[in-house]
Amino acid sequence: MNKKKESKLPKSDLETWKEYIKNPNDISDKDLNIKKSSTSSHFKFDLHGYSLIDANNKAKEILLYCSEKNIREVLLITGKGLHSKTDSVYESDKFSKLKYSVPDFLMSNTETSDLISNIKIAEVDKGGEGAIVVKLKKL
Repeated sequence: MNKKKESKLPKSDLETWKEYIKNPNDISDKDLNIKKSSTSSHFKFDLHGYSLIDANNKAKEILLYCSEKNIREVLLITGKGLHSKTDSVYESDKFSKLKYSVPDFLMSNTETSDLISNIKIAEVDKGGEGAIVVKLKKL
């Protein structure tokens, strides 16, 4: 017997949900778009969930975008690396973490190194050791 499961949601909630999913403007897909924060001089992006290579490439893409849009400060959330582990004898535990890899990559990449004024660990209220702030030069 195949009975259709009855919805336990009140009808008003179901209607609200159906209306919401027509245009969920407060949900963004971080892989599809680069979405800048509310001010035009700052930009924030979360790199959690990205592989080392993908995070480096995304950070490069963001810096190029921000430079083009005259955004001077980029906050990149890298995480503290507490869950990063490496089994390879060819990798250092330290350099398998985004918080070390991303700044090193950006400073050594020919397309981004000339754009950067400095890179530092974020203030505690902006992520502390789990985030970096990249200041871009005015070109």
